Amino acid sequence: MTPSTGRNDVAEVTLSRFIAAPRARVWRAWTEAEHLMKWWGPNGFTTPVCAIDAQQGGALHIVMRGPDGVEYAMRGTYSDVVPPSRLGYTFQAFDADGRVALDGHTLVTFADDQGGTQLVIHSRATALVAHARHMLDGMEPGWTQTIDRLARFMTAP
Repeated sequence: MTPSTGRNDVAEVTLSRFIAAPRARVWRAWTEAEHLMKWWGPNGFTTPVCAIDAQQGGALHIVMRGPDGVEYAMRGTYSDVVPPSRLGYTFQAFDADGRVALDGHTLVTFADDQGGTQLVIHSRATALVAHARHMLDGMEPGWTQTIDRLARFMTAP
């Protein structure tokens, strides 16, 4: 895990994790809404809205709901889709007033690894409004918890 923050309004996180499931299955967990909505988001969050079209130029719209009931919307476009190896997307995260708070890009790579999958996530975001700094500060723990949830989802019966 390598977090780095350049300027005060930019954050970048890289996570690498072994997932104990075949690459094709992990790919489907990322690219099929009915799977993604079951594990997406940090601990205590749900995903009541998950509309994804995981193809080059396809759209994604995800809404996470926190334990306090606050909803966090994100919209984006798939920019790099190479099944089952690479999935990249641009995104914009919105604040409670519907303003774009973050603008960023995430790239996920999937590699076969001893019957499982080596997953690498690289995400970079820029805060567009002052109050979005807390969102940048939460990127590393948020992604870590999200990938923990994915790992549990992949090993559930």
